[in-house]
Amino acid sequence: MARVGLTVDRLIAAAAELADEAGFENVTLSALARRFGVKDASLYSHVRGLADLRIRLALYAGGELIDRIASAVAGRAGKDALVAFAGAYRAYALEHPGRYAATQIRIDQSLIAGSPALLRTAEITYGMLRAYGLDEPDLTDAVRLLRSTFHGYCALESTGGFGAERDVQASWDKAIDALHLALTHWPRQTRKDDGEG
Repeated sequence: MARVGLTVDRLIAAAAELADEAGFENVTLSALARRFGVKDASLYSHVRGLADLRIRLALYAGGELIDRIASAVAGRAGKDALVAFAGAYRAYALEHPGRYAATQIRIDQSLIAGSPALLRTAEITYGMLRAYGLDEPDLTDAVRLLRSTFHGYCALESTGGFGAERDVQASWDKAIDALHLALTHWPRQTRKDDGEG
């Protein structure tokens, strides 16, 4: 492919495809340059280096993921929203393993403070959880519970980590039921009376 028309957007889209095909860890400037039939140095006019490329890929994939979740939860609340949210998350993770892996990297908050995708992710996630009557610090605790459950399940499922005969979908449904119960009966933080020592 000729370098004519090479843009940041095209580079990131190609990096996303490469991540799904070869794994996020194999997304390199050299591999991407080969896809476009150019030398590595040609990419430096579009990205600052491998770290910049991977951050851009993470934000790109995060935007795709939250778009899918937003579409799934639109007009839903409570358990219906939770089921839709979880289903969209899992489907994306399994369909796009490399892109999903990109969404899990740690990024310096100062680099992403104004990211529309991350702001939208917080808005949709916290909005869904507020329907359960949660406020801080319980909201943050609940987000961490959901993320760790969804991520752990998807990571195990994608590598064939569930060996028992029990249907994987049935176990997923049961896990979402359990999360709904946990959110409904959340152990809210209570303030101690002033008289207590």
